Amino acid sequence: MTADRKEKKTQIFCLMGKSACGKDTIYKRLVQDLALALSPIITYTTRPIREGEREGAEYHFTDAAGEAALEAAGKVIEKRTYHTVAGPWDYFTADDGQVAAGGSYIVIATLESYVKLRDFYRDCKVVPIYIYVEDGARLARALERERQQEVPKYAELCRRFLADAEDFSEEKLAAAGITEADRYENADLDATTAAIAARIRQTECR
Repeated sequence: MTADRKEKKTQIFCLMGKSACGKDTIYKRLVQDLALALSPIITYTTRPIREGEREGAEYHFTDAAGEAALEAAGKVIEKRTYHTVAGPWDYFTADDGQVAAGGSYIVIATLESYVKLRDFYRDCKVVPIYIYVEDGARLARALERERQQEVPKYAELCRRFLADAEDFSEEKLAAAGITEADRYENADLDATTAAIAARIRQTECR
């Protein structure tokens, strides 16, 4: 291993955006781009696994006991609780050994979790990437995606859509330090993915 590699600063790229903005698809494409050499940070949730999801891919799926054990060990970096029509669901990031010095990582985050990760990993370069889509198009995407579920949960879809307006308000984006350079409109999936990949390569060269 070269001296340059030893001195490389750990980088964490946080993909954020409202539901159905395309961040999950972009995330998968970036992880699959071997030239970027990004390792995914897998977060945790207590919500039930959805059709098409796999343990350790989208999330680590756990229960209240598993979450409590990580909290007792001081491993939970940040946690959010969503009061859904199906009951409360927790989402959280754990300091479970996934992040090592000198690596490049990518994670899907909320605005709140990005701020907490940035504050926790003070010695790392934590880069925000905010993906957005016009609300009408985003709602149509979300509705079509929900129709594909074995048991569509339209009430939960509506809750998430309304909550996004508050969670990603312009005031909160500004407070988190999200600039115009951090924003990517996902009007074309290929172009947006390419633009974000270019940003990642540019960041790694600095």
